[in-house]
Amino acid sequence: MDALSRRRLAAFRANRRGTWSLILFTVLFALSLGAEMLANDRPILIRYDGAFYVPMIRDYPETTFGGELPTNAVYSDKEIKESIDKKGWILWPPIPYSYNTVGHGEERKTLQPPSREHWLGTDDQARDVLARLIYGFRISVLFGLVLTVLSSVIGIAAGAFQGYFGGWVDLLFQRFLEIWSSMPTLYLLIILASFIQPGFWVLLGIMLLFSWMALVGYVRAEFLRGRNFDYVRAARALGMLDVRIMFRHILPNAMTTSLTFLPFILAGSVTTLTALDFLGFGLPAGSPSLGELLLQGKNNLNAPWLAFTGFVVIATMMTLLVFIGEAVRDVRRVDGPALEANNGVFACSFILGGQIHGEPPRMFQIYSEGNFIEATKDTPFFQIGEHKYGKPILDRVARPEMTMGEGAKVILISFDSTLRSNLSVGMPLDILVVRRDECKAELTYRIEPGEPYFQDLRERWSGARQYWCSTSPQARWTRVQSRALCSDSNRHPSAAASC
Repeated sequence: MDALSRRRLAAFRANRRGTWSLILFTVLFALSLGAEMLANDRPILIRYDGAFYVPMIRDYPETTFGGELPTNAVYSDKEIKESIDKKGWILWPPIPYSYNTVGHGEERKTLQPPSREHWLGTDDQARDVLARLIYGFRISVLFGLVLTVLSSVIGIAAGAFQGYFGGWVDLLFQRFLEIWSSMPTLYLLIILASFIQPGFWVLLGIMLLFSWMALVGYVRAEFLRGRNFDYVRAARALGMLDVRIMFRHILPNAMTTSLTFLPFILAGSVTTLTALDFLGFGLPAGSPSLGELLLQGKNNLNAPWLAFTGFVVIATMMTLLVFIGEAVRDVRRVDGPALEANNGVFACSFILGGQIHGEPPRMFQIYSEGNFIEATKDTPFFQIGEHKYGKPILDRVARPEMTMGEGAKVILISFDSTLRSNLSVGMPLDILVVRRDECKAELTYRIEPGEPYFQDLRERWSGARQYWCSTSPQARWTRVQSRALCSDSNRHPSAAASC
């Protein structure tokens, strides 16, 4: 893990409320994934007559356990229980009921209050509320996660193409989004669900038609900003495909904003499914659902445990997701004060060079966004720092066929121009030379202030520039006066600032 990731993780952990919310939500979701191990009307394991049986995975006839009928065994039956107990034992889940288990005989009592047998009571069909709650929680979270992932993929792709290409593409997408987003989503969902058989994947497809628009605007804004970065222009100049630039270079830098909205999109997806189930347009009848549990609570006011249980579970789930979202936003704001102090701009680039044995040496300039360009025959050098000072010298003089000594002279002259023009850059200068196919430095040298060779080189360069200035012909279209530029008397107005 790099330093930036560690810092962001530390910022997330600093929000203790969000950290504990994430841990609790993860534990609850992990437990719900194993709902069959927690709430089931089939035993986890049976040992009978010296052999082991796994009813959760495989069906067994009654004759296997001493019954008379060849039908599937009903393990809650009293005779089957007594027969197994005589020759072995039964390992039951903590809750011996599934989401659709209905009691038999005296146990078939609707709207039973919480008891040792039914920890959260039963519903209007004598089904265990806690078992339905566990299965309903799993369906709701899985539905929200799948919808969030698919919506994010479509929304990010649409926003990326819209922001990167701009122009007519952006204009057409914007008009389409305005029309599509103005449609009454809930009414359309109700209409479609009224003549289409509701189901998990059908509801997912219907809701996906509208939920993908949540991230389009944010991704579009990030791509509109990112397409003007230097590394994007460099990648275009090197002939890189637009799709690769979008999803390999710009998208990673735009994901921070998108990730902050994912917990809230997940919360919205779960809430929408719950609302549809409450209205009767959600999952098929009999499916474990939090919305159906709330509906039962509304229809059976004499059984307050139904409404109270549904409300507590949904409120707890939404609260945990909101706290997680707040912690993710804290991660996004980890560099906020520093960025605001620098007008929102933070830039740091560096050069990385090296060689794999047997291959030619390679050198890259890496930008603060994490992207890079490579030195080629068209760009045989790089210089970081103040490009506007010394780099023009390299642009005019440096060539791929230069010797190492000639290149060193040009680089030193370039850095001399930077030193003279930028007060924030100073001595010493370190020179390191590594030849091809060698894993050691041939030359390591530090140029301190007053170094004879560097001093001689900068004086020769200054003299060459003065000679060029005095011998170069004047342009016929200029009106340059013969007096000194910065004379004390009658100073030229245009030279006041430089003098």
